Amino acid sequence: MTNSAAKAAPGDAAKLPAHETVYQKLRGQILFGELAPGQAVTIQGLTESLGAGMTPVREAIRRLISDGALMFQGNRRVSVPVLNSDDIDELGFVRKTIESELARRAAKRITPEQIARLEVIDTALDQAISTGDVAGYLVQNYSFHSELYAHADAPIMADLADRLWLRFGPSLRVVCGRFGTQSFPDRHKDIIEAMRRGEPEKTALAMQKDVEQGMEQVSQGLGKAN
Repeated sequence: MTNSAAKAAPGDAAKLPAHETVYQKLRGQILFGELAPGQAVTIQGLTESLGAGMTPVREAIRRLISDGALMFQGNRRVSVPVLNSDDIDELGFVRKTIESELARRAAKRITPEQIARLEVIDTALDQAISTGDVAGYLVQNYSFHSELYAHADAPIMADLADRLWLRFGPSLRVVCGRFGTQSFPDRHKDIIEAMRRGEPEKTALAMQKDVEQGMEQVSQGLGKAN
């Protein structure tokens, strides 16, 4: 969202400092659920899997702990936090507040060309849903929101929203893996249509419903799994 490195083209990766490259790789593994909630990994194991030195891995871990995406488990181990029902309620409340406002602001600034880009992403998302491509669904769903919020001209809120996605993304992967992508329809077409009509308030409402629906499905999915 506001993190330029997260949006950098693949060819730009070599230009990034080692610690930033490692941070982005590990962040992506967490965001898209490659590291499952509660799964403990060693710092040494991360240096081997990421092909990086101990210092940049430690720095990446420090930043991700600050983001709330990792927690220390002792014995040089870290893990992705496991969400409980109160965590999900909090995340849902804050997401609705921040992301609906980001959508409202984006709707006031977005161009037809930028809306067309969102439609391309949403089409790829629909394809992932129809084929049961969990990894593709997670990437395209995040890309849609990230792309939209980038047009809001509200970097503080966009950064906060991005941190929230790091917190619930791994649990979203768990629920999708257990119950399938078909259980996660979205309101993206309502959002796009409201933006096309130049209706910021309806765009914000559609985003609020999208968040509510998604978080409720995460809550129900994790509840059924327990």
